Amino acid sequence: MSLNKNEFFPVGALEQFLVQIGRVVEIGGRQIAVFRLSDGRIFAAVNQSPHPKGGPLAEGIVSGHYLYDPLYDWKIDLTTGLVQAPDNGQAQMLTTKVEDGQVWIAAGELQAV
Repeated sequence: MSLNKNEFFPVGALEQFLVQIGRVVEIGGRQIAVFRLSDGRIFAAVNQSPHPKGGPLAEGIVSGHYLYDPLYDWKIDLTTGLVQAPDNGQAQMLTTKVEDGQVWIAAGELQAV
């Protein structure tokens, strides 16, 4: 999939994304985990844990702006994708925007697998 880095794709209406519940959307065959925080901000990450054994992120628990990995309980900062100490790693985050009630993701930021 060849995308312009600044190209945004619509992934659904804002009300389709429940507060503090991850939802998986697909862009170009890749699963993206989308999270809506209690303050209304939207974050998106490739739906793959940065843990060496991998796993889904969308099933994690959201608290504030942190996501707790559902398999390894790693604490991930959704604003940066960084795993918090004592663990380390980084989730691949994607830029999001909300316009006219529609959630958009900068799919051009997807790195090759």
